[in-house]
Amino acid sequence: MATHTITKASHRGIGYSVVELNDVRHVFAAGVPRRGSTLRQQADDALCTIEAVIQEEGTRGSIVHQAVFVPDVGLIDECRQIIRDFYGSELPATSYIPQPPCDGKLLAIEALGVGRGLGEVQIERISEQLVITRHNDIAWVHCAQVVPQGRGAGVYEDAIDAFEQIRSLFSSVNVRFDQVIRTWLYLGGIVADEGPTQRYKELNRARTDFYRDIRFLADRLPPGHAERVYPASTGIGTEGRGIMMSAIALVTERGDIRAVPLENPRQVPAFDYADCYSPASPKFSRAMALSCGNYATIFVSGTASITASETQHVGNAAAQTHETLDNIEALISEDNLGRHGLPGLGTSLDGLALVRVYIKRAADYEQTRAACEQRLGELPTIYAIGDVCRPDLLVEIEGIAFSRNTTTPLPDLNRVDLDRLRWKSTVA
Repeated sequence: MATHTITKASHRGIGYSVVELNDVRHVFAAGVPRRGSTLRQQADDALCTIEAVIQEEGTRGSIVHQAVFVPDVGLIDECRQIIRDFYGSELPATSYIPQPPCDGKLLAIEALGVGRGLGEVQIERISEQLVITRHNDIAWVHCAQVVPQGRGAGVYEDAIDAFEQIRSLFSSVNVRFDQVIRTWLYLGGIVADEGPTQRYKELNRARTDFYRDIRFLADRLPPGHAERVYPASTGIGTEGRGIMMSAIALVTERGDIRAVPLENPRQVPAFDYADCYSPASPKFSRAMALSCGNYATIFVSGTASITASETQHVGNAAAQTHETLDNIEALISEDNLGRHGLPGLGTSLDGLALVRVYIKRAADYEQTRAACEQRLGELPTIYAIGDVCRPDLLVEIEGIAFSRNTTTPLPDLNRVDLDRLRWKSTVA
């Protein structure tokens, strides 16, 4: 099995992971405010603490992608202005997600920083929706906060509109939609009715139609790969009735970088689900593994308590959490990576650098968190209230994992004293 490349710490609502990958330092941070009563006070508290972690790791000014979770849609405009004021010209691609943070705060923030490490990194900030990171002849293109222009026409029409907008944003920087490796589809009232059908089923119908003629990652697949390929993805509910999407694309001419969609031996592929779950099945891979030599980056899709295609542990959030983590563990395991043609690049739950945990019912937060902390240990984690795509699913978890198949010692990364950083970053 691959060794891990991650240093982690978490304490009192602030967590971070540092990953050294191909001479570039990646920092993943999750921040929940620890003081303040207004949105601005809480946002400044969380932002300053995340900035202190980023600066301590030598990656100042490097945040390229950010997700901000707020309790309701009505706070997004104020929150967007606070974020703009804080970052100025160094604004990340930022999504504002109307999902209440589980601890009752007015926001929670997840941030990705890409620092220079030993290798050169270039960050091109096109807009608050589009940021490009370039290093090692690789470009990561982050697209955020895409909402349909003609909102209110219906889930199918609005979803097609949002997909077209993502295509247009990528096209503006000469990126193709078939280069997308990861998407997030946020849908208000995800399991509510939409006429005679369900809103999530209409989202799946739109995704199926939009993807129909797209050959994803054809130039990145291993030789002879003949299976259907779809990006890793999360489809999750939000407050309100809107649709919002974000995505990441990978662009490179390097021949040694492979994209391998992963399926889970414990689950039927989502795109093969029976019609009873959705007449147009969900078109996503359980994970997308990107391999480069001895390294692998694994984008884990939204994962729930499903084996084969059936929901497990109905009504029991703690048991569903453990089943979900069992699914993720099997998905990123050495056995499964080997099965997919990537021997030596599997990992365990310790290989996760960041997770989001979506919880349907606020009352299940404590037991869900306890189960996650038992299995995941110190790990930057966002816990948010979000309706899951089946009425009987109570928890959904996504993440990103890293591995390498060499025992070469890792660089000496000093653990950050989070309390000291919090003290330094707060104005008395």
